[in-house]
Amino acid sequence: MTSSTPALSIAFSPCPNDTFVFHAWADGLVAGAVPPEVTFADIDITNGLAERGELDVLKISYAQLPWVLSEYALLPCGGALGRGCGPLVLTGPDASPEPEALRGATVAVPSERSTAYLLFRLWAAEAVPGGLGEIVVMPFHEIMPAVRDGKVDAGLVIHEARFTYQNYGLRCLADMGEAWESATGLPIPLGAIVARRGLGAERLAALADTIRDSVRAAWAEPALSRDYVMSHAQEMDPAVADQHIALYVNEFTEDLGEAGYAAVRGLLSRAAAAGLTPAVPDGLLSFPA
Repeated sequence: MTSSTPALSIAFSPCPNDTFVFHAWADGLVAGAVPPEVTFADIDITNGLAERGELDVLKISYAQLPWVLSEYALLPCGGALGRGCGPLVLTGPDASPEPEALRGATVAVPSERSTAYLLFRLWAAEAVPGGLGEIVVMPFHEIMPAVRDGKVDAGLVIHEARFTYQNYGLRCLADMGEAWESATGLPIPLGAIVARRGLGAERLAALADTIRDSVRAAWAEPALSRDYVMSHAQEMDPAVADQHIALYVNEFTEDLGEAGYAAVRGLLSRAAAAGLTPAVPDGLLSFPA
């Protein structure tokens, strides 16, 4: 993309992995790329923006893909997949450690269209006979306090909560990533980067190159992104932010590769087979679109 190319609108979360990935592009440090017009929003909001067809580029849940792939193409870079980084189901310290204890329970989740919730539903269908109770959607940073304070029986958490839940006196009942990896052997597909198909194949390919360059620039000189990352990190401890980045920004962020695409197809095919999402024609996942 050249300097004469109009700026793209993009929405991603203020979490350290996203700000680390997109900092170089956003700050004009990627040669030849026009800095985007950035909106910061939690995943539940960006999922909705994508479903309404708003903005050019978005970070969304992989679970949201079946509803938006006709309008948006999945980019092969910039997203969040990995191993050992799955969502956690948390309960209070006095709750039963058995999954069956969630029968009829009120569970807080970050979004009904989140990959975390989809993985949780696939797991609970087998692990919680009799089914769950009420599902309450709330911003992810409110979930651990809600579990701690007894407002909900359990919470499904993502992001840096992996490193901080014990500070709230909570216990991990189940790791959705461990369950997924044990069942499939594949990395966990969490957050996807999508771009409007109307941009055309040439500009989509250039956009993917820009995002890869932004990732590589962040890896090459991580100190350059420090102020940008921490200014959006909601008073997060810098050490936790570093752990967050190390866990969620990895080889799959640079390129999905065969294993990444297999993970995405595996998630969406299992979800469709369970009746949780619409089926996705495999061709819609291909890139370039």
